[in-house]
Parts: sequence; C-alpha cells; structure tokens
Amino acid sequence: MAREASEPLTAAEWKVMRIVWKSPGGCAARDVYEEAGRAHGWAPTTAKTVLRRLVDKGYLNTTRIGNSFLYRPARSALRSLYAAADGLLANALEGTSGPLISYLVKRSKLSGEELENLRVLLDKLTPDDEEERR
Repeated sequence: MAREASEPLTAAEWKVMRIVWKSPGGCAARDVYEEAGRAHGWAPTTAKTVLRRLVDKGYLNTTRIGNSFLYRPARSALRSLYAAADGLLANALEGTSGPLISYLVKRSKLSGEELENLRVLLDKLTPDDEEERR
C-alpha cells in the first residue's frame, strides 16, 4: 500500500512528476528516462534515482510489467501544488503573505475567466474569514 506523500518535492522531483503527470495512463520507466534525458540532459541512472525517491516518498505508485515498470501519480498535480503553496505560506513572515500572493498573481498567466474568479473570491472575503483561511 502506498503511503501518503508528505515530504516536499525537490526541483528534480518536480521535473519527473511533470513528465509522469503528462501521461494519462501512467508512464513507462523508459519514457521517463528518455524525456528526462531530452529535456534535462539526465543520464538514465539519474532518472531512476529520482523515480525511486518519488515512490519512497509516496508521490508515485509503480507496477511491474515484464522487465519494466509503469509509474502513476499517487496524487494530482493540483493537489501537489496546493501542498507546495501551503508550505510556502507556512514559511512566510508575518506581513509578507499579501505581497507574495500579489507576486504570484502578476507572474501567473491567468485567463480572463481565472482573473474574474479571483476578483469574485476577493470580493467575498472579509476580515471575519481569517479563521476559516487558516
């Protein structure tokens, strides 16, 4: 049984997870090695090491198929991003959350619909919602 992912992802692990998340039915180990080699100049041994860490951390599930392995995400990309954002906010100094969120909004490529949804959310928030946001 896979354990719940709790440790944050490293930069290398994010790279491999992006490769796996792009493959809807899972990703063969060989496909990860090839894509990581093309995109990041990695040797197959580097990709294998990162895949093993991701399984150990609970981010990937693996199934042996013949002499190869199929990797599937144990959690969605969005759920992983939420966890990373929670970690970032937990480490923010008092008074820096607002500027941090503003920075993220400016750096994001939000669609018109996403911007409108954000405006609606901001308009609905009140100082009384502070406990709910924690």
